[in-house]
Amino acid sequence: MIKGDVLFRQNEPASGIYRVVSGCVTLQRTGPDGNVMTLHRAIAGGLFAEASVFSAVYHCDALCSESGSVIKIAKSDIFAAMKPTPDFSEGFTRLLAIQVQHYRAHIELLAIASAKDRVMAAVQAGYFDATVTELATRITLTHEACYRALRALCDDGRRSEQGVVSMPCHSHQMSHKPTPTTTS
Repeated sequence: MIKGDVLFRQNEPASGIYRVVSGCVTLQRTGPDGNVMTLHRAIAGGLFAEASVFSAVYHCDALCSESGSVIKIAKSDIFAAMKPTPDFSEGFTRLLAIQVQHYRAHIELLAIASAKDRVMAAVQAGYFDATVTELATRITLTHEACYRALRALCDDGRRSEQGVVSMPCHSHQMSHKPTPTTTS
């Protein structure tokens, strides 16, 4: 798959789940207002579209955001493995439960009213692993508001109550892939 490829679109029949071998796949949904929201970024080793196992259709678009490869696992294969293999069923259920916990934490992050505080929390949670535009879609801010918040954090010395967040503070660096880290 190459950057820009579409693996599936919202409302297409759900036929299976995917594992990212290399590259990155972004799950996105476009709201009624036309704004795009990133629901999930699957990187090498990660799964996506797991909820489709129990759904007739996909609930979002899956776009290749970095060239790579994926493996598709058919719904019928998953159901066939669940029946005779309780360990597989338990592992799959555990995976889904962990994802629910992550999504709840994400909802808490989105509830942060201040753009600057939301961006800071997102950086600390490891969300800033692509472009500013990608980060903005993940935390439901405009890319302009996200950029301003990042700039303010840089201007403030990148300080938080938890410590210092290291991020690129030069305009040309913010448009590329940063590698943020959190230190105490």
